[in-house]
Amino acid sequence: MIKLLKTFRTDEDGAVTVDWVVLTAAVVALAGAAYTAIETGSQTLTASTGAFIIDQAPTADEEE
Repeated sequence: MIKLLKTFRTDEDGAVTVDWVVLTAAVVALAGAAYTAIETGSQTLTASTGAFIIDQAPTADEEE
């Protein structure tokens, strides 16, 4: 029984798994934050571009 406890105490296989889980969670969180920033910026740019195009009036030079 003592040998089993010593082996359990020195076994580090689970610690590596925990490290990978924490690292993966951090990468997913950063990807989510980046996605949110890109989405917000692209929506703003799209709205601004649409408003600019709507405000443009055709000129007389285009009629031929």
